[in-house]
Amino acid sequence: MSEENCTTVVTEFVFVGLTSNPRLQIIFFLVLLAIYMATLVENLGMIALIRASPRLHTPMYFFLGGLSFLDVCFSSVFTPKALANLLADKKSISVMGCAFQMYCSIALGSAECLLLAAMAYDRYVAVCKPLLYPVLMSPRVCILLVWGSYTLGLLHSVVQTVFTFRISYCKTNVINHFFCDITAVLAISSSDIYVNELLMFYEAGLIELFTILSVVVSYVYILTNIVLKIHSAAGRLKGFSTCTSHLTVGTIFHGAILILHLQPTAGNEPAFEHVSDKALAVFYTIVIPVLNPLIYTLRNKEVKDAFLQVFLKQFCVLPVAAFLFLGSRDNKRTHGES
Repeated sequence: MSEENCTTVVTEFVFVGLTSNPRLQIIFFLVLLAIYMATLVENLGMIALIRASPRLHTPMYFFLGGLSFLDVCFSSVFTPKALANLLADKKSISVMGCAFQMYCSIALGSAECLLLAAMAYDRYVAVCKPLLYPVLMSPRVCILLVWGSYTLGLLHSVVQTVFTFRISYCKTNVINHFFCDITAVLAISSSDIYVNELLMFYEAGLIELFTILSVVVSYVYILTNIVLKIHSAAGRLKGFSTCTSHLTVGTIFHGAILILHLQPTAGNEPAFEHVSDKALAVFYTIVIPVLNPLIYTLRNKEVKDAFLQVFLKQFCVLPVAAFLFLGSRDNKRTHGES
């Protein structure tokens, strides 16, 4: 159906979802709910720990707090709606709701790509220019890098979302996915999407290329500096340990994006036709946000020490406060009786 002959106004979209098997829906619901709760606890806990511990008031943990904030928002865009649809007979979403979900997903995903590039630059300065680190990574620079990542992500998402919803959707309103992914939405359009594909390829590709090159170049310099300039085994181990967590997170995140959106399709095969595509989308949107805090904390002695310090402080303060409160009540009761 051509755009000129399109007379049906689409007011909502319907998701195919993850599965139509009722038993699997219950299993998926419980698993995704557990992952989502863990995501909130881990990332919000990381943000609270960074704010509460003075030893974590450094650029690296400032960026990590920004990453945790993005992960909370990123997971919250997809998971609550996916959980609701798993228990619903009709897995629908309004056009405005779909546009909002797409806007948030593109904005947060782009911002995370840019933030990971900023974190790679931070590691480069820390390892290769340690004497200039306080100047090059001053609080003002860190704030500009974080807010710059957020702002560019929002602007990029505005362009993609506006161009996606300015075309017609009257051929079908069934999206073969569990959220409003731009590729899956464009696949059901009744209009010519050549301009949209070009825009998505060049604009999104430019952000992905820039961020990947930034990470690669930074780590080439880091590895060169560690191998050539640090001669002690302990120094090299310390240099590698400061970078492995970020490099692991960046590799998983960018690898999932490249596999998900740049994999070749066979002929006119619909987007996300295979179960493996949706499984990878679940990993990218729901599982990665719960992995990031674990990767950064499992082998991070600073975070563990800060957690113990804050935990022990609260553990000691609360009983003392309770003891003083109860003691004051007993004194008042004694004086009242006398």
